[in-house]
Amino acid sequence: MKLWIRMTWLLALPCLAACHRGMEPVAFHDDGYPPALSDWHVVEARDGVLQLNQGVVPYELNTPLFTDYAHKLRTIWMPKGVSAHYSATDTFDFPVGTIISKTFFYPIPASEPRNAKDVARTYDTRRDFAGQGLNLANVHLVETRLLVRRKNGWIAIPYVWNADQTDALLARTGDVQPLRLISENGEREDFNYVVPDQSQCVSCHARDWTTRALQPIGPKARHLNRDYRYADGDENQLTHLTRVGYLTGAPAPADAPRNANWMDPHASLDARARAYLDINCGHCHNPKGAANTTGLTLDISTPKDRHIGICKPPTAAGQGTGDHFFDIVPGHPDDSIIPYRLSSTQPGTMMPEIGRSTVHKEGVALIKAWIAAQPGECVVLH
Repeated sequence: MKLWIRMTWLLALPCLAACHRGMEPVAFHDDGYPPALSDWHVVEARDGVLQLNQGVVPYELNTPLFTDYAHKLRTIWMPKGVSAHYSATDTFDFPVGTIISKTFFYPIPASEPRNAKDVARTYDTRRDFAGQGLNLANVHLVETRLLVRRKNGWIAIPYVWNADQTDALLARTGDVQPLRLISENGEREDFNYVVPDQSQCVSCHARDWTTRALQPIGPKARHLNRDYRYADGDENQLTHLTRVGYLTGAPAPADAPRNANWMDPHASLDARARAYLDINCGHCHNPKGAANTTGLTLDISTPKDRHIGICKPPTAAGQGTGDHFFDIVPGHPDDSIIPYRLSSTQPGTMMPEIGRSTVHKEGVALIKAWIAAQPGECVVLH
């Protein structure tokens, strides 16, 4: 299997040499909202491939945010002569002119006949990529979100891919697409994929709820400290970003923080669960985030005491609690509020509040297993 994957990669390399042919240079727009993704020339659908332009660097996260089982192609581009400044804990300090893109897509199911709304529910990415771009014969593109660093701060701009998969068009008011997930065992699940409107981006990307200034979530040391298979071979992402001039001040990868991969069987259950909660919940549940009034902090730096929810009563009762008394009841996941809310798709109950229409079954199973392994007990005072 490893030989097959390596041979597939080698066969894809000739595509990389052609990836930039005919593409205009990346265009940074310092104001306004260009009507099409192709106006930026960051990624473009050409010759059956979603191609990355010159200087557009792909990256992945150790543990990604869940979005209805969508796969994601993430990229960073910066103008020449500038770099981001490293931080051990926070989002890197990116310069004006930076464009971060995230393309949401699904593999196309192998089963036939296929309805146009059918997409695969799988973690297998082997058929997705052509070089560092995406093989459009094997994937269905849904949306591409841009985070653009302008003089007055970050701005989020959403684009939705057209039916022909030739370009993505501006969608400031969001979009809803009915899709059907098809699992490898043939199980089907109909759902509405929701593209957030532009104003909703602040609910996740405002790290400081007082200023409500947008910040990228993923480009932090602990999320990026991992290897990526670039065109010229495997390399640690922090090392690569430093080598190409996109990052300054980063230590050796061994000296930088690193979150676990939530699916890594070799990592501890605690490390996997904390990484999952960090990326999916920590951007709101932190002392300055949108959920700071709840007293529940779920980013990776939170010590394992009541702040992370162990024997912590909720700040409000009602629908969102499921009549449970504590966010986390050690040893009893079915009595805990956190997995109850992760398992819901009902407005007012589900968490996260936006960004998904389906339940992440594997993610819920991880958090339940983690809670089941916690020692101790909670006392209900009457």
